[in-house]
Amino acid sequence: MISRLFGSKKSPEAEEPGEAPAVGLLARMKQAVTRTRESLASKLDDVLAMTRPVDEDALEKLEAALLTSDLGLPTTTAILKEVREQARRDGIASGSQLRQILARQILALLTAPTPAEVAVSQPPRVLFLVGVNGTGKTTTSGKLAAHYRQEGRSVLLCAADTFRAAAIEQLEVWAARSGVELIRTRQGGDPSAVLFDSISAAKARNLDLLIVDTAGRLHTKSGLMDELGKMRRTAARLVPGAPHEVLLVMDATTGQNGLQQARLFAEVAGVTGIVLTKLDGTAKGGIVVAIARELNLPVRFVGVGERLEDLLPFDAASFVDSLLGDVSQAA
Repeated sequence: MISRLFGSKKSPEAEEPGEAPAVGLLARMKQAVTRTRESLASKLDDVLAMTRPVDEDALEKLEAALLTSDLGLPTTTAILKEVREQARRDGIASGSQLRQILARQILALLTAPTPAEVAVSQPPRVLFLVGVNGTGKTTTSGKLAAHYRQEGRSVLLCAADTFRAAAIEQLEVWAARSGVELIRTRQGGDPSAVLFDSISAAKARNLDLLIVDTAGRLHTKSGLMDELGKMRRTAARLVPGAPHEVLLVMDATTGQNGLQQARLFAEVAGVTGIVLTKLDGTAKGGIVVAIARELNLPVRFVGVGERLEDLLPFDAASFVDSLLGDVSQAA
Protein backbone atom coordinates (compact mmCIF):
# COMPACT_ATOMS: atom_id res chain seq x y z
CA MET A 1 0.00 0.00 0.00
CA ILE A 2 1.30 3.42 -0.97
CA SER A 3 1.36 6.12 1.65
CA ARG A 4 2.36 9.75 1.89
CA LEU A 5 4.88 11.39 4.16
CA PHE A 6 4.40 15.10 4.68
CA GLY A 7 7.75 16.80 4.91
CA SER A 8 8.58 19.50 7.40
CA LYS A 9 7.51 22.99 6.39
CA LYS A 10 10.83 24.38 7.50
CA SER A 11 12.09 26.81 4.92
CA PRO A 12 15.14 25.53 3.04
CA GLU A 13 16.65 28.96 3.46
CA ALA A 14 16.93 28.35 7.20
CA GLU A 15 20.37 27.18 8.15
CA GLU A 16 21.04 23.94 9.95
CA PRO A 17 23.15 24.26 13.10
CA GLY A 18 26.77 24.83 12.19
CA GLU A 19 26.09 25.71 8.55
CA ALA A 20 28.22 28.39 6.98
CA PRO A 21 26.60 31.57 5.68
CA ALA A 22 25.86 31.69 1.97
CA VAL A 23 28.66 32.85 -0.33
CA GLY A 24 28.81 33.61 -4.03
CA LEU A 25 28.76 30.92 -6.71
CA LEU A 26 32.26 31.73 -7.93
CA ALA A 27 33.71 31.57 -4.42
CA ARG A 28 32.02 28.24 -3.74
CA MET A 29 33.13 26.82 -7.08
CA LYS A 30 36.71 27.89 -6.38
CA GLN A 31 36.55 26.15 -3.04
CA ALA A 32 35.10 23.01 -4.64
CA VAL A 33 37.83 22.67 -7.27
CA THR A 34 40.68 23.52 -4.92
CA ARG A 35 42.31 20.09 -5.20
CA THR A 36 42.07 20.07 -9.00
CA ARG A 37 43.39 23.63 -9.24
CA GLU A 38 46.31 22.86 -6.94
CA SER A 39 47.12 19.73 -8.93
CA LEU A 40 47.12 21.72 -12.15
CA ALA A 41 49.11 24.57 -10.64
CA SER A 42 51.85 22.25 -9.39
CA LYS A 43 52.38 21.06 -12.96
CA LEU A 44 51.65 24.24 -14.90
CA ASP A 45 53.20 27.05 -12.87
CA ASP A 46 56.47 26.96 -14.79
CA VAL A 47 54.64 26.86 -18.14
CA LEU A 48 52.05 29.55 -17.44
CA ALA A 49 54.68 31.81 -15.88
CA MET A 50 56.80 31.77 -19.06
CA THR A 51 57.64 35.20 -20.49
CA ARG A 52 59.09 33.76 -23.71
CA PRO A 53 57.21 32.17 -26.63
CA VAL A 54 55.60 28.82 -25.82
CA ASP A 55 57.42 25.88 -27.45
CA GLU A 56 56.63 22.20 -27.96
CA ASP A 57 58.27 21.25 -24.68
CA ALA A 58 55.86 23.53 -22.82
CA LEU A 59 52.91 22.05 -24.67
CA GLU A 60 53.98 18.54 -23.69
CA LYS A 61 54.00 19.62 -20.05
CA LEU A 62 50.54 21.09 -20.54
CA GLU A 63 49.34 17.80 -22.00
CA ALA A 64 50.65 15.80 -19.04
CA ALA A 65 48.98 18.19 -16.58
CA LEU A 66 45.59 17.93 -18.29
CA LEU A 67 45.77 14.15 -18.37
CA THR A 68 46.49 13.91 -14.64
CA SER A 69 43.49 16.17 -13.97
CA ASP A 70 41.35 13.50 -15.65
CA LEU A 71 40.32 15.27 -18.81
CA GLY A 72 41.13 11.98 -20.52
CA LEU A 73 43.16 11.34 -23.65
CA PRO A 74 40.49 12.17 -26.29
CA THR A 75 39.57 15.51 -24.71
CA THR A 76 43.17 16.46 -23.95
CA THR A 77 44.16 15.60 -27.52
CA ALA A 78 41.36 17.78 -28.90
CA ILE A 79 42.40 20.73 -26.74
CA LEU A 80 46.07 20.40 -27.61
CA LYS A 81 45.26 20.14 -31.31
CA GLU A 82 43.60 23.55 -31.20
CA VAL A 83 46.40 25.03 -29.09
CA ARG A 84 49.09 23.71 -31.46
CA GLU A 85 47.23 25.05 -34.49
CA GLN A 86 47.12 28.50 -32.93
CA ALA A 87 50.80 28.24 -32.02
CA ARG A 88 51.68 27.40 -35.64
CA ARG A 89 49.37 30.04 -37.09
CA ASP A 90 49.94 33.01 -34.80
CA GLY A 91 52.45 31.93 -32.20
CA ILE A 92 51.88 31.98 -28.45
CA ALA A 93 53.95 34.77 -26.98
CA SER A 94 53.89 33.77 -23.32
CA GLY A 95 52.45 31.54 -20.65
CA SER A 96 49.88 34.22 -19.91
CA GLN A 97 48.57 34.02 -23.46
CA LEU A 98 48.58 30.22 -23.24
CA ARG A 99 46.39 30.46 -20.15
CA GLN A 100 43.87 32.55 -22.10
CA ILE A 101 43.83 30.12 -25.01
CA LEU A 102 43.42 27.13 -22.72
CA ALA A 103 40.57 28.82 -20.84
CA ARG A 104 38.84 29.65 -24.12
CA GLN A 105 39.15 26.05 -25.36
CA ILE A 106 37.78 24.53 -22.17
CA LEU A 107 34.94 27.05 -21.99
CA ALA A 108 33.96 26.23 -25.58
CA LEU A 109 33.83 22.51 -24.79
CA LEU A 110 31.74 23.03 -21.66
CA THR A 111 29.15 25.21 -23.41
CA ALA A 112 28.86 23.09 -26.56
CA PRO A 113 26.20 20.58 -25.39
CA THR A 114 22.82 22.27 -25.80
CA PRO A 115 20.11 19.59 -25.83
CA ALA A 116 16.63 20.84 -26.57
CA GLU A 117 14.53 21.30 -23.45
CA VAL A 118 11.28 19.36 -23.50
CA ALA A 119 8.37 21.75 -23.13
CA VAL A 120 5.84 21.04 -20.40
CA SER A 121 2.34 21.40 -21.81
CA GLN A 122 0.72 20.60 -18.47
CA PRO A 123 2.23 20.25 -14.99
CA PRO A 124 4.00 18.65 -13.35
CA ARG A 125 7.43 18.70 -14.91
CA VAL A 126 8.75 15.18 -14.26
CA LEU A 127 12.46 14.76 -13.48
CA PHE A 128 14.06 11.32 -13.11
CA LEU A 129 17.34 10.80 -11.27
CA VAL A 130 19.21 7.70 -12.45
CA GLY A 131 22.63 6.15 -11.88
CA VAL A 132 24.47 3.43 -10.05
CA ASN A 133 24.46 2.92 -6.30
CA GLY A 134 26.90 4.98 -4.27
CA THR A 135 26.94 8.13 -6.40
CA GLY A 136 24.74 10.17 -4.04
CA LYS A 137 21.52 9.90 -6.05
CA THR A 138 19.07 9.89 -3.12
CA THR A 139 20.90 12.73 -1.38
CA THR A 140 20.87 14.68 -4.65
CA SER A 141 17.09 14.18 -4.91
CA GLY A 142 16.59 15.96 -1.59
CA LYS A 143 19.03 18.74 -2.42
CA LEU A 144 17.36 19.32 -5.78
CA ALA A 145 14.00 19.58 -4.06
CA ALA A 146 15.39 22.31 -1.80
CA HIS A 147 17.01 24.09 -4.75
CA TYR A 148 13.81 24.26 -6.78
CA ARG A 149 11.73 25.17 -3.75
CA GLN A 150 14.05 28.12 -3.15
CA GLU A 151 13.28 29.19 -6.72
CA GLY A 152 9.63 29.36 -5.73
CA ARG A 153 8.47 26.13 -7.36
CA SER A 154 6.13 23.66 -5.72
CA VAL A 155 7.89 20.28 -5.51
CA LEU A 156 6.96 16.69 -4.73
CA LEU A 157 9.43 13.83 -4.17
CA CYS A 158 8.80 10.26 -5.32
CA ALA A 159 10.65 7.44 -3.53
CA ALA A 160 10.85 5.00 -6.45
CA ASP A 161 14.04 3.32 -5.21
CA THR A 162 12.25 0.43 -3.58
CA PHE A 163 15.16 -1.96 -4.17
CA ARG A 164 17.93 -0.64 -1.90
CA ALA A 165 17.53 -1.14 1.83
CA ALA A 166 16.95 2.15 3.70
CA ALA A 167 16.71 4.23 0.49
CA ILE A 168 13.12 5.25 1.31
CA GLU A 169 14.00 6.19 4.89
CA GLN A 170 16.98 8.19 3.67
CA LEU A 171 14.80 10.15 1.27
CA GLU A 172 12.28 10.76 4.07
CA VAL A 173 15.00 12.58 5.99
CA TRP A 174 15.89 14.72 2.98
CA ALA A 175 12.23 15.48 2.27
CA ALA A 176 11.82 16.75 5.82
CA ARG A 177 14.95 18.88 5.57
CA SER A 178 13.85 20.26 2.20
CA GLY A 179 10.33 21.01 3.42
CA VAL A 180 8.60 19.04 0.65
CA GLU A 181 6.18 16.12 0.59
CA LEU A 182 7.22 12.58 -0.27
CA ILE A 183 5.20 9.78 -1.84
CA ARG A 184 6.48 6.35 -0.84
CA THR A 185 5.65 2.67 -0.62
CA ARG A 186 7.19 -0.28 1.19
CA GLN A 187 10.63 -1.65 0.35
CA GLY A 188 10.28 -4.11 -2.49
CA GLY A 189 7.14 -2.42 -3.80
CA ASP A 190 6.43 -1.67 -7.45
CA PRO A 191 8.31 1.50 -8.51
CA SER A 192 5.85 2.18 -11.34
CA ALA A 193 2.95 2.03 -8.90
CA VAL A 194 4.48 4.61 -6.57
CA LEU A 195 5.33 6.74 -9.62
CA PHE A 196 1.71 6.53 -10.77
CA ASP A 197 0.52 7.63 -7.34
CA SER A 198 3.07 10.45 -7.23
CA ILE A 199 2.13 11.85 -10.63
CA SER A 200 -1.57 11.61 -9.75
CA ALA A 201 -0.95 13.53 -6.51
CA ALA A 202 1.16 16.18 -8.26
CA LYS A 203 -1.51 16.69 -10.93
CA ALA A 204 -4.33 16.87 -8.38
CA ARG A 205 -2.45 19.55 -6.42
CA ASN A 206 -1.26 21.38 -9.57
CA LEU A 207 2.38 21.15 -8.45
CA ASP A 208 5.19 22.42 -10.63
CA LEU A 209 7.73 19.62 -10.32
CA LEU A 210 7.99 15.94 -9.47
CA ILE A 211 11.48 14.59 -8.65
CA VAL A 212 11.75 10.80 -8.93
CA ASP A 213 14.54 8.96 -7.12
CA THR A 214 14.98 5.68 -9.02
CA ALA A 215 16.84 2.55 -7.97
CA GLY A 216 20.57 2.40 -8.58
CA ARG A 217 21.36 0.13 -11.47
CA LEU A 218 24.03 -0.81 -13.96
CA HIS A 219 23.34 -0.65 -17.67
CA THR A 220 24.09 -4.40 -17.76
CA LYS A 221 21.23 -5.25 -15.36
CA SER A 222 18.52 -5.93 -17.93
CA GLY A 223 15.75 -6.45 -15.35
CA LEU A 224 16.32 -3.09 -13.69
CA MET A 225 16.75 -1.33 -17.04
CA ASP A 226 13.43 -2.84 -18.21
CA GLU A 227 11.88 -1.54 -14.99
CA LEU A 228 13.16 1.94 -15.78
CA GLY A 229 11.62 1.66 -19.23
CA LYS A 230 8.29 0.75 -17.64
CA MET A 231 8.53 3.81 -15.41
CA ARG A 232 9.23 6.03 -18.42
CA ARG A 233 6.13 4.66 -20.18
CA THR A 234 4.04 5.20 -17.06
CA ALA A 235 5.15 8.81 -16.81
CA ALA A 236 4.50 9.45 -20.52
CA ARG A 237 1.01 7.98 -20.27
CA LEU A 238 0.08 10.34 -17.43
CA VAL A 239 1.90 13.53 -18.46
CA PRO A 240 2.63 14.38 -22.10
CA GLY A 241 6.38 14.43 -22.79
CA ALA A 242 7.36 12.96 -19.41
CA PRO A 243 9.93 12.36 -18.15
CA HIS A 244 10.93 15.84 -19.25
CA GLU A 245 14.42 15.51 -17.82
CA VAL A 246 16.60 12.51 -16.92
CA LEU A 247 19.67 13.42 -14.88
CA LEU A 248 22.47 10.89 -14.50
CA VAL A 249 24.18 11.19 -11.11
CA MET A 250 27.95 10.56 -11.33
CA ASP A 251 30.65 10.44 -8.67
CA ALA A 252 33.49 12.78 -9.65
CA THR A 253 36.04 10.78 -7.67
CA THR A 254 35.71 7.84 -10.08
CA GLY A 255 37.09 9.96 -12.91
CA GLN A 256 37.56 8.23 -16.25
CA ASN A 257 36.28 4.92 -14.88
CA GLY A 258 32.93 6.52 -14.17
CA LEU A 259 32.91 8.16 -17.59
CA GLN A 260 32.88 4.84 -19.43
CA GLN A 261 30.06 3.60 -17.24
CA ALA A 262 28.14 6.82 -17.83
CA ARG A 263 28.64 6.59 -21.59
CA LEU A 264 26.96 3.19 -21.68
CA PHE A 265 24.26 4.25 -19.25
CA ALA A 266 23.39 7.35 -21.26
CA GLU A 267 22.76 5.25 -24.36
CA VAL A 268 19.95 3.26 -22.76
CA ALA A 269 18.35 5.64 -20.25
CA GLY A 270 17.52 8.75 -22.29
CA VAL A 271 19.83 10.90 -20.17
CA THR A 272 19.53 14.66 -20.77
CA GLY A 273 22.10 15.98 -18.28
CA ILE A 274 24.60 15.16 -15.54
CA VAL A 275 24.77 15.80 -11.82
CA LEU A 276 28.40 15.43 -10.73
CA THR A 277 28.72 14.73 -7.01
CA LYS A 278 31.74 14.87 -4.67
CA LEU A 279 33.55 17.41 -6.84
CA ASP A 280 35.12 18.88 -3.72
CA GLY A 281 36.76 15.57 -2.80
CA THR A 282 38.88 14.97 -5.88
CA ALA A 283 41.80 16.35 -7.90
CA LYS A 284 40.08 14.90 -10.99
CA GLY A 285 37.80 17.86 -11.66
CA GLY A 286 38.80 17.77 -15.32
CA ILE A 287 36.22 15.01 -15.70
CA VAL A 288 33.67 17.84 -16.08
CA VAL A 289 35.24 18.75 -19.41
CA ALA A 290 35.45 15.13 -20.56
CA ILE A 291 31.75 14.63 -19.79
CA ALA A 292 30.73 17.62 -21.89
CA ARG A 293 32.86 16.64 -24.88
CA GLU A 294 32.67 12.85 -24.87
CA LEU A 295 29.06 12.37 -23.72
CA ASN A 296 27.78 15.58 -25.36
CA LEU A 297 25.73 16.19 -22.24
CA PRO A 298 25.56 19.32 -20.11
CA VAL A 299 26.65 19.18 -16.49
CA ARG A 300 23.58 20.63 -14.77
CA PHE A 301 24.62 20.54 -11.11
CA VAL A 302 27.71 19.74 -9.04
CA GLY A 303 27.77 18.45 -5.48
CA VAL A 304 30.34 20.16 -3.28
CA GLY A 305 29.56 18.91 0.22
CA GLU A 306 27.06 17.23 2.51
CA ARG A 307 24.87 20.17 3.49
CA LEU A 308 21.46 20.91 2.00
CA GLU A 309 22.79 23.86 0.04
CA ASP A 310 25.88 22.03 -1.23
CA LEU A 311 24.43 21.42 -4.68
CA LEU A 312 25.38 24.16 -7.12
CA PRO A 313 23.93 24.88 -10.55
CA PHE A 314 26.90 24.33 -12.84
CA ASP A 315 28.22 27.47 -14.50
CA ALA A 316 30.92 26.88 -17.11
CA ALA A 317 32.49 30.33 -16.83
CA SER A 318 32.77 30.09 -13.05
CA PHE A 319 34.29 26.62 -13.34
CA VAL A 320 36.96 27.70 -15.83
CA ASP A 321 37.67 30.86 -13.86
CA SER A 322 38.06 28.75 -10.72
CA LEU A 323 40.65 26.60 -12.46
CA LEU A 324 42.57 29.09 -14.58
CA GLY A 325 41.36 32.62 -13.92
CA ASP A 326 41.01 35.41 -16.50
CA VAL A 327 37.97 33.74 -17.97
CA SER A 328 36.32 37.06 -18.81
CA GLN A 329 39.01 37.66 -21.39
CA ALA A 330 38.76 34.09 -22.64
CA ALA A 331 35.05 34.19 -23.40
